[in-house]
Amino acid sequence: MTSSTLEAGAAHAPTASEYIKHHLGHFSTHHQEKVVDFSILNMDTMFWSIAMGVLGCLIMWMAARKATSGVPTRFQAAVEMVFEMVDNQAKGIVHGDRSFIAPLALTVFVWVALMNSLDFLPVDMFSGLFKLLNIEHIFPHHRVVPTADLNGSLGIALGVFALMIYYSIKIKGFGGWIHELFSAPFGIAMAPFNLLLNIIEYAAKTVSLGMRLFGNMFAGELLFLLIALLGAMATTFGFVGHVIAGSVWAIFHILIVFLQAFIFMMLTLVYLGQAHEGH
Repeated sequence: MTSSTLEAGAAHAPTASEYIKHHLGHFSTHHQEKVVDFSILNMDTMFWSIAMGVLGCLIMWMAARKATSGVPTRFQAAVEMVFEMVDNQAKGIVHGDRSFIAPLALTVFVWVALMNSLDFLPVDMFSGLFKLLNIEHIFPHHRVVPTADLNGSLGIALGVFALMIYYSIKIKGFGGWIHELFSAPFGIAMAPFNLLLNIIEYAAKTVSLGMRLFGNMFAGELLFLLIALLGAMATTFGFVGHVIAGSVWAIFHILIVFLQAFIFMMLTLVYLGQAHEGH
């Protein structure tokens, strides 16, 4: 290999900022030019969120299908532990009919945990695979973690918001819910302020629920990219630092992945529990 070839390869190698920008791009219907553009669909987020939803349902179905009354297998024991944990939390938080809410909370926990776990895949895995298959022109960008996309995390939060409204109306009646919007917490005499405060409360719950999950997962994804850049350094320090930092962060990230799924599930239960109660 000649020196001119090496120089050409170095010239075409992406810079650190270009590398990060490329890996943070989405495979979407068209390029986003505005801050808010609802016409754009991030196909990678949709694909992986649906795939993890199907996988979660399959895991739960397999656990229910293979459940026995005798000595449980490790798989059954693990699923039963998760189920009991979620069910106990639902009993302590939601005072009412939990026949739908407890399974919903379990679904949310498993689904979010699986989507978060995609962050453990190597950051260059799919870009390298697409390049190997010579289809990188079809998939110029591809992000795997749906919860690291604000659209994905806010989409789930909007689903929780819809359930909050549904249970508020179901428990209190439409008239009771409207009356609560105008009368709580300061009394009907302060109706305009009560309405504004309740609207802000609903918006804050929804936005904070989605932003908390997005922020933690986006930061984790970005740190994995920075560690990958450290490994790209053609020095002993770069390689050793990449191995040590990558291993430490991956171990610590296991806690973050499941902790964020647990927090999202708990807040879902808290918000739905509040919908069952009056001010």
